Amino acid sequence: MKRLFLLAFGFLMIGNVFKANAQINLNDRVNAALQSGIAGFTFSDSDAANLSKQAVTKMDQENKVAGPKDPYTLRLERVFARHKNENGLALNYKVYLIKEINAFATADGSVRVFSGLMDVMDDNELLAVIGHEIGHVANHDSRDAMKAAYQKEALLNAAASQSDKIAAITDGQLGKIASALLDSKHSRKQESDADLYSYEFLKRNGYNVNAEESAFNLLAKMSGGAEANFIDKMMSSHPDAQERAENAKKRAEADGLYKPYVKGTAKASAKKPTKKKKSKK
Repeated sequence: MKRLFLLAFGFLMIGNVFKANAQINLNDRVNAALQSGIAGFTFSDSDAANLSKQAVTKMDQENKVAGPKDPYTLRLERVFARHKNENGLALNYKVYLIKEINAFATADGSVRVFSGLMDVMDDNELLAVIGHEIGHVANHDSRDAMKAAYQKEALLNAAASQSDKIAAITDGQLGKIASALLDSKHSRKQESDADLYSYEFLKRNGYNVNAEESAFNLLAKMSGGAEANFIDKMMSSHPDAQERAENAKKRAEADGLYKPYVKGTAKASAKKPTKKKKSKK
C-alpha cells in the first residue's frame, strides 16, 4: 500500500509539472505570436485621426468652449480663418476658456487654443505657436504621440490580435488617451522641425517671421512659472530654452527678414502678392 501510494503521488507530481510546463510553453507561443502581430501592425494616419477625433470630442465636452460670438472666438476666426486648409490638412479650431497657457493640434486636424495663451500673445505670436503645433501634425509627430498613448493603454495588443483593426475603446480609456495627448512630449528633433515649420508657415503666408523669436522669448521667460505645464512641455527637450528663439532669429537673418520685433496687439495681416502689370503693346 505504501509503494502504491508513493507511486500514485509520483505520477501526480509528474502530471502537475507537465501541466505547468505545457502552460508556460503555451504562453510563450501566444506571446511570441502576439509580439509578431504588434510588429506587423500598422498604425496609420487614418487610425490616428479617428482616435484623435474621439479624444478631442471628449475634451470639447469636458472644457468650456468659447461660443461663436465670444471675443476670443472672433479673434481666432479673424487671425486663423484663412488657414482652414493648411498643407493638405483640413483644420478645425476652437478656443477653450481656460487661463492656462496652452495650445495643441491633433492628427485629425483639430486645433485648440486656450484663452490664457491668447491673453499673453499678439496675433503674429499666436500664429507662430499655432504654426508650431500644426507642424507636429504635418510631421506625423501627433500620429506617433497617439500611437504611444494607445499603446500605453495596452490597446495595441488587442488591435494586433484583431486582424490589424483598431480595437474599440471605453470612455475611461479615451479619457486617459486625451490626457496623454496633452502631456505628450516630443524629441529635440521633432521640436526643432516643428519650429522650422512654424517659420516657413509665417514666411509662406507673408506674416512677420520675427514673431516666432518673440513668441519663444516670451515662453522662455515664463518657463518655470505657475502656468509652466505647456511651456515646460515645449521646452523639455531643449537644455537652453533661449536656443529656440535664437534659431528663429538666425533663420530670419539668413533670409534678410530680421527686424527687432515690437510686441503689441497688432493684427496679423498677410501681405498680398503683388500683381504684375500688363505691358502695353
